[in-house]
Amino acid sequence: MRFFLRLLGLGVLLLLVVLVVNTLRLPSHQLGAVPAAPAVPVADSALARLAGAVRIPTVSTTDFAQTDTAQFGRFGRYLRQAFPQVFAQLKLEKFNQYGLLFTWPGTNPALKPVLLLGHYDVVPVLPGTAGKWARPPFAGAQADGYLYGRGTLDDKASVLAQLESVEYLLGTGYKPTRTVLLAFGQDEESSGQRGARVISAELARRGTRCEYVLDEGGLVKTDGVAGLKKAVALVGISEKGYLTLELTATGQGGHSSMPPAQTSIGAVAAAVVKLEQHSFPARLEGGDDHLLDYLASEVPLGLRLVFANRWLFGGIIKKILAATPSGNATLRTTIAPTIFRAGAKDNVLPIDATATVNFRLLLGDSVAGVVREVCRIIDDEKISIKVLPNASAPSPISDPAAPAFQRLHRTIRSVFPAAIVAPYVVVGTTDARQYAALSPNVYRFLPAQMNQEAIESMHGNNERMPVANYPKMVQFYAALIRNSQ
Repeated sequence: MRFFLRLLGLGVLLLLVVLVVNTLRLPSHQLGAVPAAPAVPVADSALARLAGAVRIPTVSTTDFAQTDTAQFGRFGRYLRQAFPQVFAQLKLEKFNQYGLLFTWPGTNPALKPVLLLGHYDVVPVLPGTAGKWARPPFAGAQADGYLYGRGTLDDKASVLAQLESVEYLLGTGYKPTRTVLLAFGQDEESSGQRGARVISAELARRGTRCEYVLDEGGLVKTDGVAGLKKAVALVGISEKGYLTLELTATGQGGHSSMPPAQTSIGAVAAAVVKLEQHSFPARLEGGDDHLLDYLASEVPLGLRLVFANRWLFGGIIKKILAATPSGNATLRTTIAPTIFRAGAKDNVLPIDATATVNFRLLLGDSVAGVVREVCRIIDDEKISIKVLPNASAPSPISDPAAPAFQRLHRTIRSVFPAAIVAPYVVVGTTDARQYAALSPNVYRFLPAQMNQEAIESMHGNNERMPVANYPKMVQFYAALIRNSQ
C-alpha cells in the first residue's frame, strides 16, 4: 500500500509539473506596442448622415415579393447625395438594381484588391413592439448618448462608416496602391441571394482574387468573454452553417369536443420537445480552440492553467462557455423552434400542424448529418420533415496566422488599444460566406464597442449605437485601407 501511495503521489507531482510547464510556456498572440491610428476628423454631420440612413426603412422580408424595394432605391439616392466624392471618383455597379459594388482603383493593378462588405437592409420591427422602444425604430433619434434605430448596429453603421472613411481619404487626395472594393447587399437579412451571391459570382467570373474580405460579425465586446473581464475584439474567422426544417403532422381534424389521444398539434409539439431535450454535443474543435489559443495568455492565472491544458480540462472549459447563450452557441449545433402554424378556430381540430425549427451548424457538422440526427431523435412516422431552401454548410476557417489577419489585428489595436484581439466562429450568418471563393482570408468584424445588453438589441428592441463609438468606426476603416497597401 505504501508503494502504491508513493507511486500515486509521484504521478500527481508529475501531472502538476506538466500543468505548470504548459501554463508557463503559453505564448501570447497579442501584438506588442502598436502606434495609434491617424486621427480622422469626424464632424457631427457624419452622425447626422447615419441618422438619415436609419430613417429610410429598408426592411428585408423573407418573401422578396413583399419587400418595399422603393425604400432601397431611396436609400441609394440618399447615399449619392451624402457622399458626392465617392460617387464622383469611384466606379459604381448595380446588381439586381439594388446591390452596390464600388471600385476604387489602386495604382498597382498587380496587387490583389481588398474587399469590404456591408448590407443596408434591416429586419422588421415585430408587430406590437414599436411602443417598447425608447425612441421610434425608424426615427434616427438620439437620447442619452445613443443613436436609436434599426440599422444603427446591423448594419447601416458599417456601410456609412466605410463610405465616410473613403469620402475623407478622397478629400485628402489619398490614392490607394491596392484596389479597394466596397460591396453592399440589399438582402443579407433574407439570405443574400439577390445581392451578395450575385456580386460575388460576377467577381469570380472576372477572375477577381482578393487579399482579404472583411464583413460584419465580431465586435469589441466590452464586458469580456470566457472569464476574461477585459474588452475583447472578436474577429470572425468562420461562421456556422444554416438549416431550417419544417416538421409537419397530419391528423383527422373534426370537432374539439371529441379529440383523439394525440392531435396533429400534440404530435408536432412532442417532436419539438424531443429536439429541445437532445442537444447536439459540445465540441471545442469547432472553432473555440482558436479563441482559447488567443485568450489563454490573457486570463487570470487559474483560468490560464485550465486553458493551457485543454487535454485535461476540456469538460470544465465547456461548462464555462456554456454558462451563457452566446457561449453555448459557439460550442454546438443549436436548435431553435421559431414558428408554429396550426388551427383557425378554437373549437375545430386542425388537420395539419407545422413547426419551423432553425439550426446553426457547428464546423464539422453537415446539413445531411443534422437532418439524419433530427430524424433519429424524433423517431415518429407521423412527422414529415422538409428541408427549406438556403441551407448552407459552415464556412471554412480562415487562418489567424495569415498576414491578412495580422494586418487586421494591428489595425484593431491601433484604434482600440485596450482590447484583446481573438479569433472566433460567428454564430449567425453574414454575407461573407458568399465570398469564400474569392479569398482564403475572409474575416468578420464590426469596429463597434458593445456589451452583452447592446449586442442583444440587434434584431430586438432598442437597437442603438453609442454616439461616441461612431467616429472610431470611421477611423478604423480609414486606418485599415491605409494599412492594406
